[in-house]
Amino acid sequence: MRCRYGSLVVMVLLALARGAPALGQDQTTVGDLAELLALEDRREFDAATLRRAAQSPDSVLRVRAAMALGRIGDLGAVPILLPLLADRDTGVRAEAAFALGELGDTAAVPVLVRLVDAFDPVEDGDFEAEVVTALAKIGGEDADRTLERLLQRHPPDGPASDRASAVVLLEAWRRGRASPLAPRLVEYVRIGTGAFRQNATYSAARLRLPAAASALLEAATDAEPLTRSYAARALTAPLADSAGLTRDIFVGRVRALLGDPSSQVRINALRALATFRDSALAGVASGRMVDRDPNVPVQAAATLGSLGGSRAVTVLRERFGPAGTFALKRAILLGLAQAAPETALAVARPWRADQDWRNRAAYAEMLGAVATPAARAQLTELLGDADPRVVATALGALGQASAQRDPATRVAARAKLAEPDVIVRTAAIDILGRDADPALLPDLVAAYRRAELDEQNDARLAAVQAFWQVAQGGGENRAAVERSFLAATPRSADYLVRRAVAERFGEETHARYWGDVLPVATGKSPEDYRQIARRYVLRSGSGSLRVTIVTDRGNIVLDLFGYDAPLTVDNFLRLVDRRFFDNHRWHRVVPNFVIQDGDPRGDGSGGPGTVIRDEINRRRYDRGAVGMALSGPDTGGSQYFITHSPQPHLDGAYTAFGQVGDGYGVLDQMVQGDRIRRIFR
Repeated sequence: MRCRYGSLVVMVLLALARGAPALGQDQTTVGDLAELLALEDRREFDAATLRRAAQSPDSVLRVRAAMALGRIGDLGAVPILLPLLADRDTGVRAEAAFALGELGDTAAVPVLVRLVDAFDPVEDGDFEAEVVTALAKIGGEDADRTLERLLQRHPPDGPASDRASAVVLLEAWRRGRASPLAPRLVEYVRIGTGAFRQNATYSAARLRLPAAASALLEAATDAEPLTRSYAARALTAPLADSAGLTRDIFVGRVRALLGDPSSQVRINALRALATFRDSALAGVASGRMVDRDPNVPVQAAATLGSLGGSRAVTVLRERFGPAGTFALKRAILLGLAQAAPETALAVARPWRADQDWRNRAAYAEMLGAVATPAARAQLTELLGDADPRVVATALGALGQASAQRDPATRVAARAKLAEPDVIVRTAAIDILGRDADPALLPDLVAAYRRAELDEQNDARLAAVQAFWQVAQGGGENRAAVERSFLAATPRSADYLVRRAVAERFGEETHARYWGDVLPVATGKSPEDYRQIARRYVLRSGSGSLRVTIVTDRGNIVLDLFGYDAPLTVDNFLRLVDRRFFDNHRWHRVVPNFVIQDGDPRGDGSGGPGTVIRDEINRRRYDRGAVGMALSGPDTGGSQYFITHSPQPHLDGAYTAFGQVGDGYGVLDQMVQGDRIRRIFR
């Protein structure tokens, strides 16, 4: 492909040798840093200001300019970023490469290709790693061929010391099965060592490569637990079938992995076993219903539900007792709903009227999974529950259980459009939106206008989606939506609503009715940004930012990345100081994936009533990484998660703003429903 910025290629490559002067961090830069933070927060592309910062003699400003250019997301940033690939400061170069990867513009590929071809054969710096990652994100034939050439220089049986090649293997999953990188993964899985084998195993497993099936069986015996866990997750029935291997071979290896010393391996092996859906394997999984890691039985219950059969049902029923954790009992109910719906209804009956709303909500989840007419009737009854969290769960389950929207479901949803609780109304709007019936437009418009008074924007966003579903009918349907909603409703003050309208109806339509989508009104003053710049970006010599999560099982200490995500950390610490997180529960725990907190409602749908912009950065989601939970770009607020194990697919997708500094043993013991006493700093 021809580079639109071809003249910059020569400039970048020539400048690599000479670099540029850099000044140390100086408080005089606070004003400039604050301006960059404000532009980033507003998602405002001010080319002149950003270019000036990118050309500053101060490397701190150049780094922050590169960060802002990537986060704002305007492709006009590309010609500003390309010269920074030649900066004398390694940090500036790495941030520029990362930003180009986030922007995803193929115009940057020729420059990145030339840089890769000029790599030192043993270079292992951050810059080189980010160039490789950027090419993998942007993609295309030139990017694929370049990454393949880099691998050719570092064969699988050679020393795994080259970081850039190791990163190629880790990022190869982004390129898909059709990429020339895919077949190369097989040899690295089979005979590679160290990071080469581990990273290749991750990508091959994520791509479910049939050609790698035999190599993945071998990798499942690797000395490194993480490599075994990656391989274990891939040993599924569909992979065995697509590879033409007998399922018994996979089952034999998975069976052995269920006794692995690493709980991460045991959990992934249970997930793989579930895909065989063979009741004869229930005895294999049932042995893990008792395990020293409390999340292993949770996964075992889910696996038994998938395997089915009388043995699975007997084990699940026996384990549903008063001594179990909420997480385990919920998993057992959902497993029984899959394996034996009538048994699930009988076992769970006491939870229907339990005093704890979480149990009643779990009962509603189970009814949604059972999905029989009798279960739907009970869900309708639960719509009268006194707790809106149970009502919202029941309404959502009712919507999922009714594959074809029946009149009773529509009536129930319409009746909930005037409820005080925003999540109940959101669930009702979701159900009505799926009907895509223009006759419902008056109800949906009224629901949107009611939602304009909510702090949370869930119902507003659900209404926009519902309008779009109606408009998909084309012709008069779309015209009716534009007349009744866009033309009759003032421009939303909510940036996420404006963006949702622009994404669905088109920017021209949005501009015609509501004007420009950007910038975002952040509510912060210039002084606010100056304080954030001083407190986090220019912070030095005062140690790391730390908070302690006090739980019933022990403490988890987090080190926060104020420099990488200053706005996110500032928001989080303000919530900590308000004691916002005190007496929460881990409302979501996915074994060997994440634990999640930050919802004052406790059902996964709550927040502080405000949202913050993403600060996607170069931090990797290794074990113990802390990230902002999202329901889409720029939707973070208070919910955060901590990873049980490395999760490379999250890199560059969620704001990483901290890392566990102490308390990994406590992290591993957390299950859904465990209490957080307080968080303090």
